[in-house]
Amino acid sequence: MSIKAEEISALIKQQLANYQDELKVDEVGTVTYVGDGIARANGLDNVLASELLEFEDGTYGMAQNLEVDDVGIVVLGDFKGIREGDSVKRTGRIMEVPVGDQLIGRVVNPLGQPIDGLGDIKTSKTRPVEKKAPGVMQRQSVKEPLQTGIKAIDALVPIGRGQRELIIGDRKTGKTSLAIDTIINQKHEDMICIYVAIGQKESTVRSQVETLRRYGAMDYTIVISAGPSSPAPLLWLAPYAGAAMGEEFMYNGKHVLIVYDDLSKQADAYRELSLILRRPPGREAYPGDVFYLHSRLLERAAKLSDKLGGGSMTALPFIETKAGDVSAYIPTNVISITDGQIFLDSDNFYSGVRPAIDAGTSVSRVGGAAQISAMKKVAGTLRVDLASFRELESFAQFGSDLDAATQAKLNRGRRTVEVLKQPLHEPLAVEKQVLILYALTHGFIDNVPIDDVIRYQNELFEFFDNNHSDLLKAIKDTGKLPDTDKLDSALKDFAAAFQATAK
Repeated sequence: MSIKAEEISALIKQQLANYQDELKVDEVGTVTYVGDGIARANGLDNVLASELLEFEDGTYGMAQNLEVDDVGIVVLGDFKGIREGDSVKRTGRIMEVPVGDQLIGRVVNPLGQPIDGLGDIKTSKTRPVEKKAPGVMQRQSVKEPLQTGIKAIDALVPIGRGQRELIIGDRKTGKTSLAIDTIINQKHEDMICIYVAIGQKESTVRSQVETLRRYGAMDYTIVISAGPSSPAPLLWLAPYAGAAMGEEFMYNGKHVLIVYDDLSKQADAYRELSLILRRPPGREAYPGDVFYLHSRLLERAAKLSDKLGGGSMTALPFIETKAGDVSAYIPTNVISITDGQIFLDSDNFYSGVRPAIDAGTSVSRVGGAAQISAMKKVAGTLRVDLASFRELESFAQFGSDLDAATQAKLNRGRRTVEVLKQPLHEPLAVEKQVLILYALTHGFIDNVPIDDVIRYQNELFEFFDNNHSDLLKAIKDTGKLPDTDKLDSALKDFAAAFQATAK
C-alpha cells in the first residue's frame, strides 16, 4: 500500500501547526532522611518557606527549615511510604486549606479533608494557613457583645465580637463544656462557629459533635479534629487551618467564633517538631518561639473596620494548667497575648460550683463595651462583690461573732454563687440573665432559702414568660432595662406567689 508524498507532507504540516513549544520544569530534590513525621531533602535550592512539596508516593509535605545543605520538611500525613532516595518536588504553592460555606456542618482534618464519612467537600476556594493579621487601621474597637448564654461569663467577664478571651484551668474543670455551650447559644445569633480539637481523643470529639448535632448547632459549625494519634505536624497546623477557614467568612462581613481546644497540646506538638528538626532552642524554635507560635495565630482574631465589611472573628483559646499554676511559661505567654482570661478553679468545680469560674482571677479587658446596657446596670459591681465575698467567707471561718452588715454580705454572696450556677448545655437568653441578676442585686432573693434559689429562678422565668413577656421582650429588643416600677411590681407579685407555694 503506497502513501502519496502529498499526504505525508500534509500530515507533517498538521503536526507542526499543533506543536506547542512549552517546557515544564519541575524542581526535584532527593530525600536524605525520613522518620518521626519529618523528612530532609537536598536539591531544592529555590524552595519557599511553608511551600507545599510532593513526595514520590503522592504524600504532601511542607517546607519548614531552610538550611544551607538541605530542607527540613514536615510530612502532612503518613510518612511510612517515603524512603531515603525518593524524589520530592516543589509545587510552587504555599500551604493552603479549602475554605467556604461547603465546610459548614462537616468534620475535617487540618488539611480540610472530610473525616465524617459524608462524602467529598465540593469547594474550589482555598486560603493560605499562615496570613498576616489585620493592622491597627484595618480594625475597629470591640463593641458588640458575644452572648455565651452563661450567666457567670456574660455578667462577670463579658466577651465581645472580635475579642480573644483565654479559657484557662486544670484538666477536667469544664473548659470544653463552656465552649460547647457557647456554640449552642449562637443558634439565632448569626454566627459561624469553628471548633478546633487539638490532641483530643476521637471518641471525645465524636461525642461533642453528637451534642452539637442534637442541639442543631452543626448547622453553623465546622469541626477540625487532629487526634492524639495524628502526626505532630497536623496537631501544630490545626489552629492555623481553623483561622484560615474563619478568615474567609470574616473578610466577607460575617461573624465567626473559633475555639482552640487546646493550645497546650499544640505547643507540645511544636516542641516535638523543633526537637526532631533539630532547630536550635531559643528565639528560632521551642521554647522561645512559642510566644510567636501563639501570637501570630491569636492576632488574626479581629473586629474589622466598616471599610472592610465589619466582619469579626472571636477567639477562645484554651490552655491547660498544672495544679492551677497560671505563672508557668505557656500560660503567661497566652495571658499576655489575649484580652482577658476566664480562670476555672478545680476547688470550685469539685465543690459543685459549675461553671467553676474564679471571679477573682478572671478578667475581661473589654469589659462593659461587650455588654448590653441592661446587663451593665445589673452586673456592675457583681464581680467585685463576689471576690470580696470569697475573702469574707474564708475570714468568717475563724470567728462566730459577725455584725449584721457582714452577715448580710455573706448571705447575698451565697445566693450570688447559687444564682451563677448553671446546668450543662442549658445556655440562657440574655434577657432572662438580666431578670434573675436584677432580682438578686435588688434584694428579691435575700430571703429565699439557698436550697430554693434554683427553683426560684426557674419559676420566675416561667412566671414572666406567661404574665410579663412584654418586659422580657423590651430587654431583648432595646438592650435596656424596662420601666423599673413595672419590673419591681412584677417581681413582688411573683415573690408573693412563690412564698405561698413554699408554705
